[in-house]
Formats: sequence, C-alpha cells, structure tokens
Amino acid sequence: MKKLTRRQQDFLSRFLDVYIEANESLHYTVVAKRLGISNVTAYEMLRLLEERGLVEAYFHLPEGDHGPGRSTVLFRPTAEAKRLLHEIAGKRDEENDWETIKAAILNQLETGKLTGYESLLNNLLARISERCSPLVFTTEMITAVILTVAMLKDNAVASGLKERLQRIGLPGEISLSALAGIGSVLSLAERANRQVANFLINESEKYQTMLVQMSEDNRRRLCEFAREAAKIITE
Repeated sequence: MKKLTRRQQDFLSRFLDVYIEANESLHYTVVAKRLGISNVTAYEMLRLLEERGLVEAYFHLPEGDHGPGRSTVLFRPTAEAKRLLHEIAGKRDEENDWETIKAAILNQLETGKLTGYESLLNNLLARISERCSPLVFTTEMITAVILTVAMLKDNAVASGLKERLQRIGLPGEISLSALAGIGSVLSLAERANRQVANFLINESEKYQTMLVQMSEDNRRRLCEFAREAAKIITE
C-alpha cells in the first residue's frame, strides 16, 4: 500500500476519533462539519482512503423510506485503519524519543571537548545491547564508533579513520553500513581499547540488520546525525 502523507494520516486519525465518538457510520458532510473542512475535501479524502482499504463506504437507506434515490453513502474506518494508526503512533513515539536522545548525545559531545569522552562512551556501551528501538540502537552504535576513533592517540590508523569519519554520508563516500567495519580496523590499532573494539564487532551484525530494515527517512536521519557528530569530534 502506498504510504500516506502526513495530511492524510492526520485526517484518518481525526475521522476515527469522530467515528468512535458518534458510534456510527458517517456521511461526508458530517465529517466535514466536525473537522472544519469543506464538503469536497472531506469527500475526496474519504474516497482516497477507501481506495487504500482504510475506509469502507456503503449505501444506507433510512428505515421506512423505500423511495427511489433516497439512499445515502456512509463511511466507516476499517480494521486496517486502526492497525495503521497504532503503528504510526508507535513510530512517532520512537521518533520523539530519538530526538531527545540525539540532542543529549550531541550536547555531551560538545561538552566532551573539554572534559573527555570516556564517561559517555562507557555509558553507551553499558546500554546499547539493551536497546529495542532500531533508531536508538544504531544511533548509539554510530556514536560509540565515532568516540572510539576520537579517543585514539594520533597514529596512521587513527588519522585514516578520522578522515573517513569526516566523509560520512557524503555523495560517493563512506556510508552508514561501512561504519560497522571500522570496529574491525580498530581491533588492529595498537592503542585502541580491545574490549571496546570487540564489543563493536560483536554488535555489528545486529547493526547491519537494523540498518537494512530501516526506512529511507530514518536512514537519512541517521546519516545527518552521523555527519553532525563526526563534525563535532573532528573539528
């Protein structure tokens, strides 16, 4: 099924609220009045959602009225509409949680320029494995990789990795999926923390799986975060 726009999602959500409150199928003019929109807009949106299998339309003939042309079209949401809205609500909650976590990480990265990153890295390593949200898990994995590279003392490996981090997400350059491989490179670096490098390697398969299954919008969010985090670290 084609993805609904945010406007269509909001209309469906509000229509479901009106339907539940009325406890009966609704004529499009009633929907229009309750939502404060035009009759034409309400009718077109309901028909569009009907095509998507999210709304059912049927002819209703008032009891006792058997005259020709007396039936009206009423609309009601389908079970799929309720399932979809529940799924959308969960995704929005995840995105809101992610925005909070992202802001906190970026703030700690800025602060760490003066105080160091060891405490932040240790906190990340302690909780990453328990993360259920793919968006949060991959964000914290990316942060852990970037921090581990940043904490390497200057040598050929460290310089090469830092240069790669600066190119994250740029057209034709290092992708998010390639970050998992940095853990393997870190394990070869003389001054790298072997325990941290092994942890990143062990979690890399989960990271790759979540990344592949992620929506394009979330991969874009991750890419923008990775660039921002790497810029703070490498400046």
